Amino acid sequence: MNRLLLLLVRSRAGLVHFMRIAIFIVMAWIGGLKAFQYEADGIVPFVANSPLMHFFYKQPAEYSAHKNPEGKVVNSNIKWHQANGTYGFSYGLGAVIVLIGILTLAGIWWPRTGVAGGLLTFGMSLVTLSFLVTTPEVYVPALGGDGPTPQHGFPYLSGAGRLVLKDIIMMAGGLIVAADAAERVLKRSGS
Repeated sequence: MNRLLLLLVRSRAGLVHFMRIAIFIVMAWIGGLKAFQYEADGIVPFVANSPLMHFFYKQPAEYSAHKNPEGKVVNSNIKWHQANGTYGFSYGLGAVIVLIGILTLAGIWWPRTGVAGGLLTFGMSLVTLSFLVTTPEVYVPALGGDGPTPQHGFPYLSGAGRLVLKDIIMMAGGLIVAADAAERVLKRSGS
């Protein structure tokens, strides 16, 4: 057991770099997917209901009538999303997310850059977690069926809600890599 504990202690710096790599992979993948129609359509409920972002869309309140299920192509909905600004916003957001991932990864070599990447990861995660308050689609709806829906609303997370909640891990990871990079900056400056 002591060998395992010692191995973990000695591996700390490498494990923090692994966290940077993990954040980069998630950011690059998710950010890159923002260039595709299905992903851009999928973030609409989050953006449309967010007091921090709804103004990026021309008609945020009308999104419910134009939802495209993942993988389904409905040309009239796509035209509405084009006019709404859905795709342009998604492309921009994707680029920002990829950039945050790159800044975080760069913290392996450049700690000042890593501080910025870690803090931006924290901030992005904070915004994402706010969707748990602003987006109705993060909770299981009462759809009924052959009987009443016994588990719906808060605290019953839908697939979208479960995806959002996982950002608390990104938030913690961002702070960990920012703190590590800050320590390295201070050591280099002799403070």
